Amino acid sequence: MHAYRTHNCSALRRANVGEKVRLSGWVHRKRDHGGLLFVDLRDHYGLTQIVADSDSAVFEKLDQLRLESVITVTGEVVERAPEVVNPNLATGEIEIRASEVDVQSFAQELPLPVAGEADYPEDIRLRYRYLDLRRDRLHRNIVLRSNVIASLRRRMIEQGFNEYQTPILTASSPEGARDYLVPSRVHPGKFYALPQAPQMFKQLMMVAGFDRYFQIAPCFRDEDARADRSPGEFYQLDFEMSFVTQEDVFATIEPVLAGVFQEFGGGKTVTPAPFPRIAYRDAMLYYGSDKPDLRNPLKISDVTEHFRDSGFGLFAGMVAKGGVVRAIPAPEAGKNSRKFFDDMNNWAREEGFAGLGYINIKNGEAGGPIARNLGEEATQKLLADLGLGENDGVFFAAGKEGEAARLAGLARNRVGELLDLIEKDSFRFCWVVDFPMFEYDE
Repeated sequence: MHAYRTHNCSALRRANVGEKVRLSGWVHRKRDHGGLLFVDLRDHYGLTQIVADSDSAVFEKLDQLRLESVITVTGEVVERAPEVVNPNLATGEIEIRASEVDVQSFAQELPLPVAGEADYPEDIRLRYRYLDLRRDRLHRNIVLRSNVIASLRRRMIEQGFNEYQTPILTASSPEGARDYLVPSRVHPGKFYALPQAPQMFKQLMMVAGFDRYFQIAPCFRDEDARADRSPGEFYQLDFEMSFVTQEDVFATIEPVLAGVFQEFGGGKTVTPAPFPRIAYRDAMLYYGSDKPDLRNPLKISDVTEHFRDSGFGLFAGMVAKGGVVRAIPAPEAGKNSRKFFDDMNNWAREEGFAGLGYINIKNGEAGGPIARNLGEEATQKLLADLGLGENDGVFFAAGKEGEAARLAGLARNRVGELLDLIEKDSFRFCWVVDFPMFEYDE
C-alpha cells in the first residue's frame, strides 16, 4: 500500500465498500456524538468522512487533534445508513472506519477558521494567506482560473494560433498608465520597464511573419485598483493576426469567448455568435454607456425636439444652449407610489447631478411637474412617440450631451434593477464599434 494514500478524498464510492484504503489530508471538521467521533478529511479534491468509536485504538489520537492538522488515515470503506447519506457530497454514501492514524503535522490554534465562509479582516487573511487559500471559495476560484486559462489556450490553438512568450524586462512603452521600473545592475543609473502590455513585441512578430500569435499575457501598470482589476498587475488574453479584417478578428474570438462562458457559466445562457455590433454613437444614445448591459431591455430615447421652445422652461433653456434631453422608460412604474419617482430624483442628486425629471402615468393620466408644465397636448404626443402604456413612467435626463448620456445610462441601470427587469442567468455580449478618433475637451 502507498505510504500516504491509495485514493484522494473525493474518489471513494459505494462500489469501494469493504476495501482497505489510505487517505491523507487536513482535518476539516470534527463532531463528537457521544462516544462516536466523526472527522471530515479534506484534500484538494474533496471531503471524506472518517469515523471512530470510543473503543477504537485511534479514537483518542483523533480526539486530540486540532482542526487543520495533517493526517494519514488507514481504514475500511463502509456504507452509511440511508438516513445519514449526504447527497451534497460526492463521497456522501460512504465513510472510512479508521484503524490507523499517522499525524504528519500538528496544527496550533487557528487565527482564522478554514471551514465556513465567515468574513475576516483583510490584514489577517493576507498575513495567514496559506490558511485563507484553504477556504473553499478561494480554492475553487483559483482552480476555476486555471481551468479557464486552459480552455482559452485550447480554443486558440484549435484555431491555428501559436503561443509565444514575450519579454518582461523591456524598454518603456506607455499604455496610459505609469510604468513599473527595475534598476539595471550592469548599467548603473538606467532602468528596465515592466510591460504594460506586449504591444510592441506582438507587432514585431506580425512584421516578422508569425501570422497568428496569442499569449496569456501579464501586464504591469502602476495604477490604482479597479473594480475588475487587481492593482499593479493583471493577465489578459492577448492575440494578433496578419492579413485580416475587423470582421475576421471578431469571428475568431467570438467562439472562444462564448465557448468559455458556456463551459464555466454554470448553465447560464450566452449570446450566440455573431455578437451584435453596436456603433459607439448608438451605444451612448440608447444605453448611455460604451459597455452596455444588454440584459436590461430598456432603451433610452432622444426627446430633445419635444422640449425645444416648449412650456417646460428649464429643459427648453438647456436645449436652446445646445443641450439634449434623454428619456428613460419605466414600464409599469405608474403602479408605484409617487415616492418611487421622488426617490429616483433624490438618487440622481446624490450621484452629483442636478436631478431627474419624470412623468408618472396612472390609468392613462399623466402626472408630475414636467407633464403640468409641458401641457396636455404636448405631453400626449411625447408619450405616444415613446410608446408608453397607461401605467408606465418615464424619467428625463437633460444637459450637455455627455452629461445627459451619463445620467441616462446610470438611471437606465437603476430603473432596470428596481423594477426587476434584468434578465436572469445570462451573459449578453456585443461589440461596440466605430469609436471616435478624438474626444472633445472643454
